[in-house]
Amino acid sequence: MLADRALHTVAIMTLQELSASLHDCQRCKLAKLGRTQVVFGVGNPHADIMFVGEGPGFYEDKQGEPFVGAAGKLLNDLLKSIGLARSDIYIANVVKCRPPNNRDPEPDEVDTCKPFLLQQIDLIGPKLVCSLGKWATQTLLNRPVSIMAMRGKAISLDRFTLFPLLHPAAALHQGNLRGSLEEDFKKLKAYLDHPPVPAPGAAGQPTSPAPTEPLQSSQMRLFG
Repeated sequence: MLADRALHTVAIMTLQELSASLHDCQRCKLAKLGRTQVVFGVGNPHADIMFVGEGPGFYEDKQGEPFVGAAGKLLNDLLKSIGLARSDIYIANVVKCRPPNNRDPEPDEVDTCKPFLLQQIDLIGPKLVCSLGKWATQTLLNRPVSIMAMRGKAISLDRFTLFPLLHPAAALHQGNLRGSLEEDFKKLKAYLDHPPVPAPGAAGQPTSPAPTEPLQSSQMRLFG
């Protein structure tokens, strides 16, 4: 029901207006648990690729921008490694306020913020949404998931393709995951170079690889 109301609001609200409406959001308990400010999102408002993380951390809460701490620096490096820059994409989080002590967001907090994330996605209109970590992935799939089982696979949904990736913070906290995260981004580049063709009636399922074709042609088809 909340998601339906959020989608209805899209028709009469711009991205800037949505951001302004959440400027001092008091809709869940995170507003009273030490947040400095709402961290709405940043980047190209017409991006074909959107990245969605879990929630703001310490530095994000202070600066009001997603992914500006150590995990953000790693994300920037990974984007550069596949020929992307932050100016090419849009970045947001599932929850817009920092959970205390960087704990996981709680179900009621996710439920409160999810409609606004869906509005962001609809207003930006990305063709590809890259979910960073378990929370973003299961929020957008609307079911519990294992990120290790889902990572690096394109999933065709109704309005966009979802591409789950490990969260950069996980690679920083568990050094053995750094190679897995870099592998995820290599798979993302391969997808961008040669987008798979979704199988008929397979929404919510990993897509099948397309026949190899020239890089320029395949990118034009995905982003044209």
